[in-house]
Parts: sequence; structure tokens; C-alpha cells
Amino acid sequence: MADFLPSRSVLSVCFPGCVLTSGEAEQQRKSKEIDKCLSREKTYVKRLVKILLLGAGESGKSTFLKQMRIIHGQDFDQRAREEFRPTIYSNVIKGMRVLVDAREKLHIPWGDDSNQLSGDKMMAFDTRSPMAAQGMVETQVFLQYLPAIRALWADSGIQNAYDRRREFQLLLGRKERRLPGARH
Repeated sequence: MADFLPSRSVLSVCFPGCVLTSGEAEQQRKSKEIDKCLSREKTYVKRLVKILLLGAGESGKSTFLKQMRIIHGQDFDQRAREEFRPTIYSNVIKGMRVLVDAREKLHIPWGDDSNQLSGDKMMAFDTRSPMAAQGMVETQVFLQYLPAIRALWADSGIQNAYDRRREFQLLLGRKERRLPGARH
């Protein structure tokens, strides 16, 4: 009668879950879990869009990526915000320097003549210092220039220069753009 019973290997093909040892069953469960994971990853990779951003330096590639991140709901965490702070400070100082310089080159008078001192202070900022050259300004340095920045921004001469920004390049990325013949 035993000759009529199918062998274990035949049973395992016909009824795979019935004749497995507990170790084999666990291995089969893990294998199926891995297969599901691979299937999900394959679907994810198929839906993933990869782009190659080409462009000259300072053409806005990083800015584009940052904007896409914000648009798609992946806001910046506190650590990322803290990392951007020195760059923002640098851009504000450099932008104000360009406005002070443009006001002079465009022969726009100061709204308040006392702002000449604030303008001179901004133009004296050392853009060649190691941190500033990398587009980074520390908080304590920025705070030294903040009163001058506020006074200048409130000046009608600087506002007039800003309104005429189409006549010069105010700021593109981290690098300062100047009018031809501008003082350094």
C-alpha cells in the first residue's frame, strides 16, 4: 500500500504548503515578502522621473530644484533653513552694494544725504574675505551691516535705483554683477 502513496517530492509539487517543514515554510514566506518588496520597488522606479539639469554656472539650476521641492510639499526643515542663512545674508549685502553702486552710476541723488555714510559702509564690505567669497556671511557680521541696510532700503534714491533695475543686473545667484566701470 505504501507503494501507492505519492512520494514527498511529488506531494510538495502538488500541495506545496502541506508538506513543508517549519523552516521551509519560513523561507518561503520570506521569499514571497522579498518578491513583493522587489515588485513595489520596480513600480516605484518605473514611475520615478529623472532629469538632468544642464546650464552655465549661476544659471538657476539649484534654485529650480529648491522651488520644485517647495512646490511639491517637501518644505525645508530647520537645519536646512539654518544652512541657507549665511547665503541669504551674503545675497542681501551684495544686492545692497549693487544698488548703492547703481544709484551712483545712474546719477540718482540720495533721498537723505546722510545715507552716503551707510552707502560707504556697504561698499567697504570685504567681498574677498574667505567666507564672503564663498557666498557666506555669518550672523554677527550681517548684524553689523543691518542698520545700514535698513537705512539704505528706506532711502528714496535706493528705491529709485531698484525701480530701474532693468538697466543693470541686480543679483544672479551668489555672484555679484556690476555695472561697467563700477568701483570695487
